Amino acid sequence: MICVHKLNKKKTDRYFLNAEFIQIVESTPDTMISLTTGEKYLVSESIEEVVEKIIEYKRLIQSRFNSVNRSVNEG
Repeated sequence: MICVHKLNKKKTDRYFLNAEFIQIVESTPDTMISLTTGEKYLVSESIEEVVEKIIEYKRLIQSRFNSVNRSVNEG
């Protein structure tokens, strides 16, 4: 999951989106995230910030997978 903020820019108003369901991130000029489910979210983060959050999420998942895989192979 990635955390992004609703376009109203209140730090308490946020969405937690499943990064695996993100299909498109576009500037309309506001940043809009489209999910594979058809839902769309306008967020205050830039496209670059959203992409960085997705990359961080995927790195975290991969590092956890690698850690579990090493444990299984060593045990």
